[in-house]
Amino acid sequence: MKYDLKNFTVEEKVRLLAGKDFWHTEDLDGKVYGIKVSDGPLGLRTAVIDEDGARRYLPAVAFPSTQVLSQTWRPELAYRTGEMLADECIERGVDVLLAPGVNVKRLPTCGRNFEYVSEDPYLSGIFGREYIKGVQDHHVGTSLKHYCLNNQENARHTQSSEIDERTLREIYTYNFKLALEAKPWTVMSSYNCVNGIKVSQHKKLYDILRGEMGFDGLIMSDWEAVVDHVASVKSGVNLEMPFNKENYEALLAAVECGDISEAELDECCSKMLWLAELCESESKLRRVETTVCERRATSERVAEEGIVLLKNNGVLPLLDGMSVSVSGDAAVMNVCGEGSAKVWLDHDVPKLPDELQRELPSGNVSCLQYPIGNLSRGNAAKIINNAYGKDAAIIAVHQVDMEEVDRNGIRLPRLMEEMIIETARKNENTVVLLYCGSVIDMTAWEKYASAIVSVGYPGERGNAALAKILSGKINPSGKTTETYPLTEQDCLATRCYRDLCHSVYSDGLLVGYRWYDTAKYMGREDEARVMYPFGHGLSYSTFEYSNLTLTKSGENILVEFDVTNTSDRDGAECAQVYFRDPLCTAFRPYKELCGFEKRFIDAGKTEHYSVIVPIEYLAFYSEGYEKWVVEPGDFEMHVGASCTDIRLKGRIKI
Repeated sequence: MKYDLKNFTVEEKVRLLAGKDFWHTEDLDGKVYGIKVSDGPLGLRTAVIDEDGARRYLPAVAFPSTQVLSQTWRPELAYRTGEMLADECIERGVDVLLAPGVNVKRLPTCGRNFEYVSEDPYLSGIFGREYIKGVQDHHVGTSLKHYCLNNQENARHTQSSEIDERTLREIYTYNFKLALEAKPWTVMSSYNCVNGIKVSQHKKLYDILRGEMGFDGLIMSDWEAVVDHVASVKSGVNLEMPFNKENYEALLAAVECGDISEAELDECCSKMLWLAELCESESKLRRVETTVCERRATSERVAEEGIVLLKNNGVLPLLDGMSVSVSGDAAVMNVCGEGSAKVWLDHDVPKLPDELQRELPSGNVSCLQYPIGNLSRGNAAKIINNAYGKDAAIIAVHQVDMEEVDRNGIRLPRLMEEMIIETARKNENTVVLLYCGSVIDMTAWEKYASAIVSVGYPGERGNAALAKILSGKINPSGKTTETYPLTEQDCLATRCYRDLCHSVYSDGLLVGYRWYDTAKYMGREDEARVMYPFGHGLSYSTFEYSNLTLTKSGENILVEFDVTNTSDRDGAECAQVYFRDPLCTAFRPYKELCGFEKRFIDAGKTEHYSVIVPIEYLAFYSEGYEKWVVEPGDFEMHVGASCTDIRLKGRIKI
């Protein structure tokens, strides 16, 4: 190791653990390599300070939100996105990218759901793992976040997530366990408390992280998450960010009076020096390998595969020669989430009307816009009337989610709902585009729409991708990675007790589709109504599944089957594999995702799918034995186009 702890004074060691400023670690006037970090789950957010002291963010390529990325069901695109972001980091001298976020989407109102992968911990972990590999294979570090149980934004600094051990392990740390297989350089702690203890000083959680999950990198705090630096150091947090003078002085005093032992101090410092040495050595290997044009092409590719066609009564794809009205400010603006994930652009994004006219050269695409962010009844009336007599009417609606604030509900503003309904009454071929960071309650208007598309926050090339999908130049293949409940109250987590200080996880293992599936199995569908299920997504093609075989091979189960494209249009199909443990002595949700594969299939052709499911994925956490257990016996494998559209079933003995 380049840096020897013996060469540092006590004060220097303490200083190393306190950060230097908002974006850098302490370099001790050049004695240690100073690490530069930057936000960037969806694009690099680097800041510079102008001469007047104002903070200004530099422009970068805006990639689709993690929500859209996950809906591609292609982990290789997570890897590719990571590669692109690594090059952006290299150009800006960034050593560690503060991403990815893999928190489970428990509440449909969480303001940061657009930054996260899924309601399913397995899927979250797989995408997080590939994203990390993509970045770090290019010699830039990552910070896996937010560890853990930060599943809401309201009162995130004060609320305590109250949870049992098994749910903690199976749902809310399992995602981190899988992502950690990629060996991120750092893990970032979350703001909240868990069972009354601040995560930034929760020794048990870090013992799990370092023990059971084998993490040996640096643990850093989220920004201003540390309230007691002494307790944080004792629990295992190695770095507080950013610099806090009061916390630094308290830590130094604790070391000088013996409240922090030399061994505890050196343990943290060794991690800090390890990371500094790693960043310095890796910085010499960095080479930019992609152009901005290639990054934008990747952004567009993710949008092409991640946009989801939720409903289609036949109006899509649009045909060349059609007259089409387009309205809604989302169609002409850069819609993205707010907070640390916001990406700053120095150019205008493609506008949907222009892109759609390009794809329908003989058509007539008209755009009637109201001032951005200013939908009034007068403007809505003009839009509704403009839709009359057109071959199709497109309404682009949006809702901006953001860090620090949860949504008040999951319905669109009432005027937007009324505009959709009235437009559909004027034009039976009304298409609704949802530029939203999470799920939407559509009960008021879903039946009126001929087609509904979940666009999400699709990145700077999103409208170009969307126009190709609407016109049929690209066959949609995205599928949801979270359940669209009929109403907010159909989500079990929304019924659990919450106040400004506590969030009780009494929904236990029944998060997302696990609740809806289990409720249906128990004959309680009326308590868990679904608009669109987990894994749902339509195509312009049709697919049939056949020939399921299950084979035990060592420590894996090989799930093989065929999928045939029964249409005259080429398309891609993501097949999902779920397991069911029907005779387990412990309670288990009805079924759980354990594998998937997406393949492109030519019209009329058949592709053979082969999904490897490690047997360890079938385990549950036994609180009594304090370990993961796979009970011997029969397991069912369910293969389908979504979690409710199961096409094949088989049984295998383990």
